[in-house]
This record gives sequence, C-alpha cells and structure tokens, in this order.
Amino acid sequence: LDCVKGSPRAAQWQWENATAGAVAGFATVAAMHPLDVVRTRFQVNDGRAPNLPTYKNTAHALFTIARLEGLRGLYAGFSPAVIGSTVSWGLYFFFYGRAKQRYSRGRDEKLSPSLHLASAAEAGGLVCLCTNPIWLVKTRLQLQTPLHQTRPYSGLYDAFRTILKEEGPRALYKGFVPSLVLVSHGAIQFTAYEELRKVFVDFKERRRTCGTANDLLNSADYAVLGGSSKIAAMLLTYPVQVIRARLQQRPSTNGIPRYVDSWHVIRETARFEGVGGFYRGLTANLLKNVPASSITFVVYENVLKLLKHARRKQD
Repeated sequence: LDCVKGSPRAAQWQWENATAGAVAGFATVAAMHPLDVVRTRFQVNDGRAPNLPTYKNTAHALFTIARLEGLRGLYAGFSPAVIGSTVSWGLYFFFYGRAKQRYSRGRDEKLSPSLHLASAAEAGGLVCLCTNPIWLVKTRLQLQTPLHQTRPYSGLYDAFRTILKEEGPRALYKGFVPSLVLVSHGAIQFTAYEELRKVFVDFKERRRTCGTANDLLNSADYAVLGGSSKIAAMLLTYPVQVIRARLQQRPSTNGIPRYVDSWHVIRETARFEGVGGFYRGLTANLLKNVPASSITFVVYENVLKLLKHARRKQD
C-alpha cells in the first residue's frame, strides 16, 4: 500500500527522499567547494587565454588561489553551488524515487539494471532543465580572477542580471546540450550504486540471519558504495564536463564567446591540446567528487533512516 501512486504514504516517502537528498547535497558542497573551483579553472584553461592563471597542479592551485585571492577566491561561486547542489540533489532523489516507484508498480522482484538506468536518466533530465542557469552562474563566478579584464559580477543576483542584460535569456542555457549528455553520469553512478549495494547486502545477509537491507549496511558501506560508483561514472563522462565548462565561460569584452558550440570545443581542444585537453582538472575532480559522493550517500542514507524511523514512531 505504501507504493500506491497518490497515497499519503507514497507522497511522504517521496518527500523523505527529497529532504535527504537536499541535506546530502549541502553537506557535500560545504566540504568540497575549493576543489570545485580548482577543477573548473583547470577545465577551461586551454593555454591560449591571457586572463586565466596557470597552475602546476591541484596543490599549487589551492595555494595560489588562497595566497592571491584569499578565502573568497577558494569559495568563489559558493552561493549558486549551495543552491544548485541542494536543489539538484533534492530534485534528483525526488524524481529518481518517483521513477523507481512507477517502474516497480506491479513487480514483486527488484528492479533490473535497465530500469534503474531509466529511472536515473529520467531524473537527471528533469533536474538539468531546472538547474542549468544556476550552474552557468556558478562556473562564471568561479572563473573570476584578479586577471579578469571585464567587470566582475558582484554576486549571484548581479550575475543573473548582467547575463540577461548583456546576452539575453538564452545565455542561461549555454552548455545545456552537454548537460543533457551528462545525465548519463548520474544514470551510470546510480546504476552502479544500486548494483553494488545489492552485492553488499547479499554478502552481509549470508553472514547474518536477521535485519533488513537498511539495517545491514552502515555508513562505511555507504561511503565505499558512493565513492566507487562515482569513479565509474566520472571516468566515462569527464570530457563532457570539460566541454560544458568551456561553453559556459563569459564572452570576451567584445561580446564574442570563445567557443560557439560543443563541436567547436571538441575541434579546438583536439587540435591544440590533444586527448589530454579533455581531461584537464581530472585530479582535482577525483579528489573532490569521490569523497564528496561518499559524503552525499552517507548523509542521504542516514537522513532517510531517521525520517523513516520518525514516521514509524508516528504510525
């Protein structure tokens, strides 16, 4: 009865997923944002832009940004990152939970990998449509450095206002096509997570005679599951992240963007940088996202447990 569409229990379960996802997203951003700034600056630095600093490696980038720009530089774009991540994770888990619920209707057995993949892809597409403007602003704020030659955005609101004034509403959806392709990232990650989770649960069930799946797994298990699934997704989709970041850069002072579209990014990157250009900032990305994913799923699963426990006490 809990899974019947439109029932109070089903709606409550969906909002529990959304709340757990939102809390997990906020915790992740707060812990890992400086590495996100470094990753973004590496991604767009093709060696041909005079207004972008050059860093030797991730550690050098963190030290240089801290020395020249202070804490404000390390947390550039933090507001849209918090808003975007909290909204994205909340919506993602909400849409993902609803999709799984819909696909599992009338099925007694567990969902197949293909249905997990479809659920994650559906959730990712909807989230992408809702949040692309937020991520574009975050990218631009992160790329503002002391070397910038255009008037910097003073903050989140000013960035939105200036982009709309100078470039029009369509500019807020720059990088949208790569973002849609990156839906596969979430789909791959969640499918890997669900399949690895089954392996963990089956292994622990053979060692124990009681307890549900949620009781069998602990925070350490969720951390391993989240990190492992993230690595698999990241290695397959990282070049698309580089393409998106380069498309979302602010145009030069004459209003001409560095890249026209995704194909232009691919041609220019391959021509001047080779394959390595598509993996700029990968180290910072791994350092940020593997532990970040672990944190996200640890927080998500534990918050979800608390919410379910509270609901059972009310019942």
